[in-house]
Amino acid sequence: MKDIMPEKKRNESDQEGGKSNPLARELRLFFTALMFYTRIPCPKWTGYSEYLMAHSIRYFPVVGWVVGVIVAAVIGLAAFILPISVAVILGLAAGVLATGAFHEDGFGDICDGLGSGAASTRALEIMKDSRVGAFAVIGLVLLFAVKIAALAALIVAEPWFGLVAVVFANVLSRFSVVTIMFTDEYARPSSDQTSKVKSATQKVLASDLLVSFIWLLPFVGLLWFRPWWFLAVPVALLIRWLLGAWFNKRLGGYTGDCLGATQQIIEVFTYIAILATISVIGLAGV
Repeated sequence: MKDIMPEKKRNESDQEGGKSNPLARELRLFFTALMFYTRIPCPKWTGYSEYLMAHSIRYFPVVGWVVGVIVAAVIGLAAFILPISVAVILGLAAGVLATGAFHEDGFGDICDGLGSGAASTRALEIMKDSRVGAFAVIGLVLLFAVKIAALAALIVAEPWFGLVAVVFANVLSRFSVVTIMFTDEYARPSSDQTSKVKSATQKVLASDLLVSFIWLLPFVGLLWFRPWWFLAVPVALLIRWLLGAWFNKRLGGYTGDCLGATQQIIEVFTYIAILATISVIGLAGV
């Protein structure tokens, strides 16, 4: 992802290209998001610039669509010949391969950095350390255990809509990440070139937030079939608010690792919220 033009000229080219061909600019923004947040091959003509990185966040929920569909497809196909628990594990493995464990790595770093109870400066240093500590290992094991158990139970309860829930959770969790970047401040200096998520140093514009929200709208149709699903939305908002407050208190803002952890935590809580509402409705005989 090396730039082939001077940064200033490339940024100007991006902006001018948006005026002459908005579709081409949006495609470049989408592929930039896909290139940065996954390991899926992208066209070479996408290029790279700070401008593209800053605005590609509007397509982060679309990355959720892509990853969610991959995971759901693997689970659905594997479930034809394998036990559901094995199918879920294979699906989650496919998601990890697609993203390069990008967000799981952030979750592990947060477990090490904030689980240590260290002061903010030391916690930030621990989070940048490439070594994996006990808190990260324990946290990731528990995270995947809950994911596997919740998803397996959800798909058994509602085979088709359970797979849709996989996509829903991946999109909703990534939109939640965009809201943190919109409302909160970056905890590290923007000049910190060792950050794993350089785009996280950029403040999200209201226009980018609005575009990212649009990618949630296709799920509104589910209100007709599964209205109780949308109890997962206030749960996600509550978790997002709690995490944002925690990051601000402990670190003075968010980091790239915080964003990855937020995506993982809200994804798994979306599964739990949907599964819980199904259980309550079943007990109530509705």
